[in-house]
Amino acid sequence: MAGVSGKTVIILGASGGMGKVISKRFSREGAKVMAAGRSVETLKALAADIGCDYIRCDITQQNDIKALVTATVERFGRVDVAINATGFGLLKPFLDTTQEELEQMTAVQFIGPFQFMQELVKVMERGGSIIQISSATATIMLENHAAYMGTKAGADHVIRCVANEFGEYGIRANSISPGLTNTPMAATAFQNEAVVELFRKEYPLGRIGTADDIAEAAVWLASDECFM
Repeated sequence: MAGVSGKTVIILGASGGMGKVISKRFSREGAKVMAAGRSVETLKALAADIGCDYIRCDITQQNDIKALVTATVERFGRVDVAINATGFGLLKPFLDTTQEELEQMTAVQFIGPFQFMQELVKVMERGGSIIQISSATATIMLENHAAYMGTKAGADHVIRCVANEFGEYGIRANSISPGLTNTPMAATAFQNEAVVELFRKEYPLGRIGTADDIAEAAVWLASDECFM
């Protein structure tokens, strides 16, 4: 299998836990990685570790998104794969969620991903793979997740639209929907063993999924052999 060796890959959200793991995995597979996120210091450390390029990008800022895609094309000549691993873990009761929080959540988890995908399809002239890191909560029910669930589900529907509209140009668009995963966003949950055990017993494989599992799925979705 050819995999992703030699492919140019943007990973947005690379300064976060899951995005960092995904970046490392793609680098090990021989991909040319452009890591992007809000924390420049974290990105610098990642670049020193795996030898990737990096650029600061806030997904809520359209100009940042355009600059990221432009810089990648200027550096590598093309974009083959793009992964959005950003997220905002707002867990709050429905009636307590404020307009400001809704606007922030929508900016991070719906408008930003939408605009990111818009910029990507403009430059994927030879086809490519767009991967959205979604969440199992986009389809399952959990308490105090209304804004998070709604925006993740919305982005999933946009992914379906992109796949439908741009598939004829060789562009594939897919979501990966992790369940409970040990990342900084889920750190509070993992401090409670009872919560972890509650999830673990529902997993057919008998264990909690890891960021490495997600990275493995992303590598497969990004490969030319993937028909999904």
